[in-house]
Amino acid sequence: MKKLLSTTTLLAALGGLGVPAIAAECDITVGVVMELTGPAGAYGQAGAKSVEMAFRDFNEAGGVDGCNLLTDTRDSQSQGTVAVDQATQLVNIKKVPVIIGGIISSVSIPILTSVTAPAGVVQVSPASSSPTLTSLARDGKTGGVFFRTITSDALQGTAAAKYAIDQGLKKLAVIHVNNDFGVNMVREFASAYEKLGGTITSTTPYNEKQASYASEASAAMAGEPEALYLISYPVDGATIARAWISGGGAPKFLLNDGMNSADFIEAVGAQYLNDAYGTSSGTTTTASTEYFSREYEAFSGGIKPDAPAADRSYDAGAIVALAIAKAGKGDAAAIKAAIPEVVASGGTPIHAGKEEFAKALALIKEGKPIKYEGVIGPVSFDEYGDITGPFRLWRIKDGEVTTVGEMSADEVEKIKSELK
Repeated sequence: MKKLLSTTTLLAALGGLGVPAIAAECDITVGVVMELTGPAGAYGQAGAKSVEMAFRDFNEAGGVDGCNLLTDTRDSQSQGTVAVDQATQLVNIKKVPVIIGGIISSVSIPILTSVTAPAGVVQVSPASSSPTLTSLARDGKTGGVFFRTITSDALQGTAAAKYAIDQGLKKLAVIHVNNDFGVNMVREFASAYEKLGGTITSTTPYNEKQASYASEASAAMAGEPEALYLISYPVDGATIARAWISGGGAPKFLLNDGMNSADFIEAVGAQYLNDAYGTSSGTTTTASTEYFSREYEAFSGGIKPDAPAADRSYDAGAIVALAIAKAGKGDAAAIKAAIPEVVASGGTPIHAGKEEFAKALALIKEGKPIKYEGVIGPVSFDEYGDITGPFRLWRIKDGEVTTVGEMSADEVEKIKSELK
């Protein structure tokens, strides 16, 4: 998808996701709260379509004893207060047992603390990576209802620091979005980066949706950094990168996973990004990856399968669907118990798509265990709802994102322990 959809055409382009279909008596509605507009709109547009695709595949495979899963999708507008209002309606009025979303941590956290945890409703985020979510679970404040299909920034910050040093980026300025995600990522990155020998010349927070970021870019140039670590989202990130370059900043960048985006590259200009490096919560290729890469663009109406959050949103939808099938009903407590079980080791491997889901449904009916191996690879959940997985190391060259390596979770944990 080359450009973000306009607000006026968004719901139509998303196939009417905001208007739930008329449900049969036995159908089960799942709430979806995504950032369809605002700074994280590219994430939410891709994510909403991915969940819809997963549910399409699941329903065509037979659904829950012949009953369909439906989505009631709401736009958080990339704002926590709006997200809480939408989630409250879904939980209190629609009585949904599960909410998939949000995408960004500053949306997912208020949904969790204000709506889903108090109500005991399951919440699965495809892309919220803040360590705060782990802390909330560890402190007993989530009731075990929260899961996510992305690794925590507590690990990704360390992976990014090591990757930066390995690429010779030893003197960085940092510009970061001033929210829970950005603050936590900077803290984790800075701790590891400086211990590995790197120097941070300045750290500049920014507020979202500004028309210009010239002052932030100018402030970040103090201390003569050799590159910029930009922690942002595609729209604001492109504006900041352009301000950095036009202000005389070196066209060298370290980027977070949200900048792994065709929209970002097009908006900045490919010629300025040939020395841009980044990390993402990684993937291990499976049959699900191949299926999604082959089918998603046509289903989504032109969104690329490598769009931010697209892959892990399909997995969030698939895991929720299989857990509801295992629970046998739209009951939040039963679904919460079933989610870890459908990805647990020892089960028959299940991949994405109608045929694979049909196989899974037959095994569930026979009382046999399954293990969903997703688009992002095989995952499992720990007691805090976190996954562990590899980190993808990538760079931008001639307008294309290319994977140049991988760093396992064990490698990252080893680096963290050695730096203590």
